Amino acid sequence: MASLMALTGPGLTAVNHVIIDRMQSPVALIPELAGHLIAGGGKRLRPMLTLGCAAMLEYAGTRHHKLAAAVEFIHTATLLHDDVVDASGLRRGKATANRLWGNPASVLVGDFLFSRSFELMVEDGSLKVLKILSSASAVIAEGEVAQLTAQRDVETSEDRYLEIISAKTAALFAAACQIAGVVAERGAAVEEALEAYGRNLGIAFQLVDDAIDYVSDADTMGKDVGDDFRDGKVTLPVILAYARGDAKERDFWREAMRGKRVGDEDLAQAQLLLRKSNAVADTMARARHYGARAIDALAGFPGGQARDALTETVEFAIARAY
Repeated sequence: MASLMALTGPGLTAVNHVIIDRMQSPVALIPELAGHLIAGGGKRLRPMLTLGCAAMLEYAGTRHHKLAAAVEFIHTATLLHDDVVDASGLRRGKATANRLWGNPASVLVGDFLFSRSFELMVEDGSLKVLKILSSASAVIAEGEVAQLTAQRDVETSEDRYLEIISAKTAALFAAACQIAGVVAERGAAVEEALEAYGRNLGIAFQLVDDAIDYVSDADTMGKDVGDDFRDGKVTLPVILAYARGDAKERDFWREAMRGKRVGDEDLAQAQLLLRKSNAVADTMARARHYGARAIDALAGFPGGQARDALTETVEFAIARAY
C-alpha cells in the first residue's frame, strides 16, 4: 500500500491528531484501552480510502479529516465488539483488549468510540454524510448479527454469505469512499462510483481474510491460525468444501462447525479437505473477481497518482494471501 500511504500521508497525520484528541476521556481506562487497539499496528486502511478518494477528486478542504477519523472510530468499535463475541485472544499480533481488560470494559469502550464517531459526523454538519455513515453503522451491526445466526450452520449458501460480508465488512469500505464524493460536492454519479469501488474492495478484502485463515500463519495474520475454524465460522472456503464433499467429509464439517473437532489434527484435516475441493483457490478467484469490479468502478475518473494508488490498494488486498 506504499502508493496510498504516500498519497495520504499528510492528511493521515491530521486524521491521527483527531483520533488521539477524541479518544481522550477523564475516565483513564477509556484512552488506555482504546489506545491499545488504535495504536496496535492497524494500517488505517478505511480512513486512507476516504483521503485517497478525496485526493482523486482534487478536494482541497479539510472536512474529510474528521470524517475519516469517524470512520476509524466505527471500525475500531466493531473490532472491540467482535473480539468479545469471538472470544479472541490475539489481534495484530497483540493480546486483545478483552483478554487484558475483560469483556465489559471492551464493550463499553467500543460504545464510547461509536459515540465519538457520531459527534464527529454531527460536527461536519452534512445530513447526507450523517445518513451514509449512520446507515453503514446499522448495516454493520445487522451483518454481525446475521453472521452470528449463521455461525455453525454449514447449510449457509454462498449467496447468503456474500450478503453477510457485504454488510459486516464492505458497508464501511463503501461509506468511507462515498463520503469523499459528498464533501467534494461532485454529484450522485461520482458518489455511486466511489461506493461501488469501496463495496467491491471490501468484499474482496473479506474473502481474502477467509482464505488466509486456513493457509497463512500467525505472524502474517496477527491472529491465531484457524481461528475461524475453531470458532465455528462458516466462511466461504467451508461453504464450498462442504458443498463439494462426500457424505463422510460433510459429517466432518458438521462436527467441526459445531465445535466437536477443534484440535490441531482436525485443523490439518480441514486444510486437507479445502485443498482437495479447491475451496481456498476458488475463494481467492472470487476475491479477484470483486477486486476487478472495484478497479472497473474507477474507470470514469481521470488517471493519475490518486487513481493509481487506489488501484494498487485493490491489488494489495488480494496479494495479502501470498
